[in-house]
Amino acid sequence: MKQLKLYLVIFSLGLMLTGVQLCKCGAQKPPQSHDRLFDSDWRFHRGDVDGAEQMQFDDSDWRHLDLPHDWSIEDLPENPRGDQVGPFSKESPGKRNTGHVLGGTGWYRKTFALQKSSQGKSVSVLFDGVYMESTVWLNGRKLGYHPYGYTPFYYDLTPYLNPAEEANVLAVRVDNLGRNSRWYSGSGIYRHVRLTVAHPLHIAQWGIHITTPKISSEEARVNVAVTVQNDAEASGDIRVMTVILDSDDKPAAKTESGAFVDSGGQTEMEQTLTVKKPQLWSIDSPTLYAVRVSVKMDGKVVDQTTTPFGIRTIDFSPEKGFLLNGQPVLLKGGNMHHDNGPLGGAAIDRAEERRVELMKQFGFNAVRTSHNPPSQHFLDACDRLGLLVLDEAFDHWQRAKNPQDYHRFFDAWHERDLTAMLRRDRNHPGIIMWSIGNEISERADPVGLKISQQLIDIVKRYDRTRPVTQAVCTFWEPPNKGKTWQDTEPIFAQLDVQGYNYQWQRYEEDHAAFPERIICGTESIAGEFFENWRQVQKHPYVIGDFVWTAMDYFGEAGIGHALYAVGDDTPQTPWPWFNAYCGDIDVCGFKKPQSYYRDVVWGRSNLEMAVHEPVPAGAKEVVSYWGRPNEEQSWNWPGAEGQALSVTVYSNYPEVRLELNGRVIGVKATSETTRLTATFEVPYEPGELKVIGLKNGQEVESKVLKTTGETAGIRLTADRDQISANRNDLAYITVEIVDADGRRVPNAAVPVEFAVSGAGELAGVGNGNPTDMKSFQSPHCETFRGRCLVILRPTGEKGNIRLRATAKGLTAATIPVKVK
Repeated sequence: MKQLKLYLVIFSLGLMLTGVQLCKCGAQKPPQSHDRLFDSDWRFHRGDVDGAEQMQFDDSDWRHLDLPHDWSIEDLPENPRGDQVGPFSKESPGKRNTGHVLGGTGWYRKTFALQKSSQGKSVSVLFDGVYMESTVWLNGRKLGYHPYGYTPFYYDLTPYLNPAEEANVLAVRVDNLGRNSRWYSGSGIYRHVRLTVAHPLHIAQWGIHITTPKISSEEARVNVAVTVQNDAEASGDIRVMTVILDSDDKPAAKTESGAFVDSGGQTEMEQTLTVKKPQLWSIDSPTLYAVRVSVKMDGKVVDQTTTPFGIRTIDFSPEKGFLLNGQPVLLKGGNMHHDNGPLGGAAIDRAEERRVELMKQFGFNAVRTSHNPPSQHFLDACDRLGLLVLDEAFDHWQRAKNPQDYHRFFDAWHERDLTAMLRRDRNHPGIIMWSIGNEISERADPVGLKISQQLIDIVKRYDRTRPVTQAVCTFWEPPNKGKTWQDTEPIFAQLDVQGYNYQWQRYEEDHAAFPERIICGTESIAGEFFENWRQVQKHPYVIGDFVWTAMDYFGEAGIGHALYAVGDDTPQTPWPWFNAYCGDIDVCGFKKPQSYYRDVVWGRSNLEMAVHEPVPAGAKEVVSYWGRPNEEQSWNWPGAEGQALSVTVYSNYPEVRLELNGRVIGVKATSETTRLTATFEVPYEPGELKVIGLKNGQEVESKVLKTTGETAGIRLTADRDQISANRNDLAYITVEIVDADGRRVPNAAVPVEFAVSGAGELAGVGNGNPTDMKSFQSPHCETFRGRCLVILRPTGEKGNIRLRATAKGLTAATIPVKVK
């Protein structure tokens, strides 16, 4: 202990000679933040450059930008051959699978100087996600290489830093080469970077692990494991003080204990605290507590960090299903890739938060992060807003799904990557399951079963509070020719929860054979939603259903199509399709027709209807496996007068009556037998289409679709009136084409021009059309189904952002957004 004290005294004196205090340790205010964002003022170059890792390299002509950043969503240079549009190119290695975009190589450089107060500190940099193969240098010294595009990683900068107040250069090369993904991945440093400047005696990265092993209405026992890193030259004794703060930031429990830590080593200590009358975290009331851990030496705080957590119980059984805080919860789940529509893969905080808001708004209570770990901020938003999470690690193990994908690195890197995911994510109360893989090709082979067990063992090493699952499908891959569903038995025997992809027909017979199984529908199609959900409602051993997908995404272009064929033609989704188009929510966040049926099946609504667009003469509609018919909530069909249109009613009422302009079209029954649907053939004429829900012959509820007038103006609606003067905030503006009465014209395809002024800039535009290839950064967009989206990003200054929208022949619109 005397050696450690002596070292710290000498260290403190050295800083005092420069006029700088030791991080205010022992002062009135102890260190409050363990790290800070390192996103601003980067230089970027698209393409490879020799020598860019060297400190003296001249990057003055490189582009200046702030992270998070995705270069694959950005416009490509003009191509005289005309085989590219915006970010899309026919030269894309991934073709339709990755949305026809390009990857390649990119370089990032950041020049920075540390303050004098950092002298003698331990300094590290954390990347939350870089797609994909990244190499990092500091001042020309190589720090390391990280191949996986979805897991966080960090480097110790301390040995290679220049003296305080002198320039340092952090250089990052990113290689997104060849066919390495089955969907749009984005390219570059697309998640946050954080810099940590800490005392040599500090809490290790992801060094807090919080569990709540015993909870009652009277009290909750909270276990806190703290890992302390000692980069000092001396060993010694330390004290660790832990305080639990409630949702009002008031102390709810406190403890302090001591430990010994070796020089250059780590020590882990566990503490137990009791919270009286705990407020439980739940979907409807996502109350968060926080653990504040302070490391002290000789009575002085040298490091401190605060970690949010929730107090809640989870339990899984075939008899009772999934219980949250002792109450049964049916998982209304959706699969979700990581891209943010017109922003590409850039994980800007507000974009991540908005996706969670949309899930909650449209009735989902759970998300599966298919097929990789999400961003830190996405999980933070799930915790704050009350969304359950199935956190998934890998889409492949040793066997490739694409020639250049992660299978090349799996053997050497899977333990490091899975460990990083678990240590970063395990304190999130929203996470209820871990998934070790999706549709793994070698899943039933002896080597695959061995890998599966190794992955399970890694999970249990870092977290024993949540079950492990894996998403298993039929053996459709050529390497598995001859295998049958019975070959899944040893896979499922390893898992705590059995994940089934597209296999609801097997639930009951598998339960009869294996009554101990807890089944989760990890993937299903919208066209079989009724059947899937009835299995969840009927059987407690089926804990939930995760549709493919909750939200549209780029890549796997057109898998959710509904196209028209003439004769024996087979419909195709080639260029210009770039969007999967199989989601309940489109890439702009607008609700799609299939979601209205989900509302009725889930009981969120009792009556909805949709109209099928006119089918071309002599053609038949071909709906893909993941698709839905071309329905819309619209009664605007000019040119189809007199043509019989199919109107589908979704209803929880025993009967529905359909009327057109006051005339009764018909009355039909709706029930479980009809899948809560009734279909009418209605000759189109403009006016009012009305459906009425009947119970015992009495009218209970009605819904109306009206033909609108001609397009007259533009309406702008912001998701929020006020945003923060922060580069991680965004304003989402819905742009609608309206008639003279202010009704959205659902068939309006109108080019709209945008002008942005004030304290913000245009971050992206989009319309949700899966075939409308265009720039996402240009200040114009054609509406799709009468609307489109504009995303504004603050420049960092206070004031107002003004968006003006104009279109030929229409009344223009302007909207202000306050930036505070």
